[in-house]
Amino acid sequence: MTTTIVPQLQATQQAAAQIRRLTSEQKTTLLNRLADILIENKSHIMAENQKDMERMPNGDPKKDRLFLNEKRIQGLAESLRDVAKLPDPSGQVLFEREIEQGLKLKKIAVPLGVVGAIFESRPNVTVDVAALCLRSGNACVLKGGKEADFSNRCLVGLIHQALKENGIDTNAVMLLPTDRQFVMELLTATRYVDIIIPRGSESLIQFVRKNSLIPTIETGAGVCHGYVEATANLEKARDIVVNARVSRPSVCNSMDCVIVDKAIAAEFLPMLKEDFIKWNVEVFAEEDSYSIFEQIHYPMLQHAQPQDFGREFLDYKMAVKVVDGLDEALSHIQNYSSRHSEAIISQNQVAIDRFLNEVDAAAVYANASTRFTDGGVFGLGAEIGISTQKLHARGPFALEKLVTEKWVVVGDGQVRW
Repeated sequence: MTTTIVPQLQATQQAAAQIRRLTSEQKTTLLNRLADILIENKSHIMAENQKDMERMPNGDPKKDRLFLNEKRIQGLAESLRDVAKLPDPSGQVLFEREIEQGLKLKKIAVPLGVVGAIFESRPNVTVDVAALCLRSGNACVLKGGKEADFSNRCLVGLIHQALKENGIDTNAVMLLPTDRQFVMELLTATRYVDIIIPRGSESLIQFVRKNSLIPTIETGAGVCHGYVEATANLEKARDIVVNARVSRPSVCNSMDCVIVDKAIAAEFLPMLKEDFIKWNVEVFAEEDSYSIFEQIHYPMLQHAQPQDFGREFLDYKMAVKVVDGLDEALSHIQNYSSRHSEAIISQNQVAIDRFLNEVDAAAVYANASTRFTDGGVFGLGAEIGISTQKLHARGPFALEKLVTEKWVVVGDGQVRW
C-alpha cells in the first residue's frame, strides 16, 4: 500500500531533465504518435470510460464531462496533432542586447519544470495537460479524481506507450493515486513540483489556494453572464442565450445568468420559452422576471434566492435578472462574476464599448456566445483550463504560458566591484 508519493515525485523531477533535452522535432513525433495510439485504442478507452460512467449517478452534472465516445476521442487525437504543429515555446529568445560593460544578455523562454495538475471527472484533461507539458518541455504529475480513475489510468497507460516507443522515461507523465490523503503531500512538495494547477469546482480551487505552498494558477469555475441591452437584436439575443446555456451546460464557459434590460424584458423573456422547455431549463428568476415567466405559464420556474446569483449551475438551469440600464448590469456582473467570460448583446456601440472596457473578466464578448472561450477555438491548440486570475496567465491557459524566463549572460572576464 502506498504511504507516500515522494518517490513518484522524485522520479518525475528526474525525468523532467530528459524532456528539456528533447528537440522540437522529437516532441512533434511523440505527440503525433500518441494521437495514432488513441485512435488505435478507442474501443479500449471507451470500455474503461464506461466503467467510470456506470459508477456516477445519472443526475450528476459532471457526467457529461466524464463521458468519452468515439467523437470525443477523435477530438483528443486532433487536438494532439494541433499542439504538435504549434511552435515550441521553450528556447525562444525574448530579449537580446549588449550592455555597456560588454556583457551579452539574452532572456529566453524555458520550461517551468514539473507541472502538477489536480482535476475532477474530466479524463480529456489527462491528455491535454500531458500534451501541452511535453510540447513545452515540462514533465507533469496528474492528480485526477476517483470518479475518472479507470479512464485516467487507461489514458496514461497509452501515453506511457508513446513515451516508451520514443525512448523517453515514462515517469515524465505521472498519474498519482486518487486517495485524498496525498493531496496535501502534493501541495507541499516544493522541492519536486514547480507549479500547481487546480481544475474543477470552486471548492477544489479554494482548497488549493488556501493550502498550497507551491505557486498556483487557478482554472475552472466560470459564472458567466449575458446582458441583453435595450437595443439588442432580440432574435440574435435569444439564439446566443440559448446556445450559451444548453449546448454544453456542464462546462465552465456556459452562461449561468442572463441579465435583461427592463425596456425589452416583457418582449424578450417570452422568446426563450420554447427553447427552454425543449431543453428542460429550470429558471431561477428575481421578482420582475418571475412575473413575466409566470404570465406565460413557464413550467419550470423558481423564485431566485440570493445564492442563485453567482452560482455555477453546471446543469440545465439559469438565473434571470431584469435591470434598469447598463450601469445596473455592470454592477451586477461586478458583484457576481467569477471573471471568466461575460457577454453583451447590443446594437448600441457606446454601450458595447463601455461593457468591453469596464467588465473585469478573462474574456469579454459583444454579440456572441460565451461558449467560444476555449484554447482550441482561439487557435492555441489544447488548453489546461481557463485562468481567471491576473498573474502569469489569464484566459485559455495553453502552450505559450507553460514557460518561464531565464537570463543568459555571456562575458569575457568582466567583474564588478
